[in-house]
Amino acid sequence: MNRSVSTVKADAAHLSFSALGEGIVWAVMDSGIDETHPHFSRHKNLDLGPGFEHKDFTDSGANPLEDPLGHGTHVAGIIAGEFTSARSAKIAGVRKYRDEDDQVQTDEEKIERISGMAPRSKLLSLKVLDQDGVGVTKNLMRAIDYVQQINGYGRRLKIHGVNMSVGYEFEPEWFACGQSPLCVEVDHLVRSGVVVVVAAGNTGYGWQNVAGRTVSAGLDLTINDPGNAQRAITVGATHRDSPHIYGVSYFSSKGPTGDGRPKPDLIAPGEKILSCAAGKKLATVGRKQKEPVYVEDSGTSMAAPHVSGVVAAFLSVRREFIGRSDEVKGIFTSTATDLKRDRTFQGYGLVDLMRAIQSV
Repeated sequence: MNRSVSTVKADAAHLSFSALGEGIVWAVMDSGIDETHPHFSRHKNLDLGPGFEHKDFTDSGANPLEDPLGHGTHVAGIIAGEFTSARSAKIAGVRKYRDEDDQVQTDEEKIERISGMAPRSKLLSLKVLDQDGVGVTKNLMRAIDYVQQINGYGRRLKIHGVNMSVGYEFEPEWFACGQSPLCVEVDHLVRSGVVVVVAAGNTGYGWQNVAGRTVSAGLDLTINDPGNAQRAITVGATHRDSPHIYGVSYFSSKGPTGDGRPKPDLIAPGEKILSCAAGKKLATVGRKQKEPVYVEDSGTSMAAPHVSGVVAAFLSVRREFIGRSDEVKGIFTSTATDLKRDRTFQGYGLVDLMRAIQSV
């Protein structure tokens, strides 16, 4: 994140336009957000005021502001929040690597400052995954309906966007045509004025888990639902700071959809992204949260929140586009940087916040 914020030109937009996400609320449908991480303290990203309630949809009675899995906190930290270290202490950024014996090792990097794409935007935690990362479609459907309720079904927009770094693998029954019940509800939400950003999935190499073993999908199309929803902004992954060299990540799911529509829509950094450590992600690096700890993770789950944060930053300075979600998608697809890769791999290209703001 300390590198990828430059790749999508969010740092330049912060300085040039004060595009910091002020006044924008983004829902994170994931495993929860750990409210104790200092990343969310400076701008009080999780303090939403009256009319909002962080909610659990897993039927487990879990606290949506706790995150034993760590996935949702990592995602949320890419969208919003900021931490600057004191002179006496540095932020611990823990990276993983493989040594000459192919063993996973960790290395600590001290950094002075780290920021989400829209550091001042507010985050609403909607917990749809349990502590093991397991969830069902029903959880997402109920969370979507909750957003609709808060927004008065489009009559009063309080939640401006949703990030869904979740999904389920290609389902032959629906043939990836965007007609599954979840995709239909996502499209309804976008029509109500909410920007919905979805991870494309990590099955780009064409293999899937079936009955405990990996088998070839035998298909070029590997976008996961709800990424097949027509109106969603579906995001694939690229390298964190050298996208022109490395192109689209090997794991990033590819299009088109089953009915021939081009997907993904955009790509964003999703390889070795440094963000907030919580729960299992904190435990895997053998640390306790006595200091701000950030860890690397990879996947389109990390790419999607880059786009969510970038759009939140855009809406905070181009407020006339709030509620015009289809137009917002069009602005970002038309201003994306073409990496000269296949359209079904890269979509319209790499998201670019500066060009999006300047285009309107």
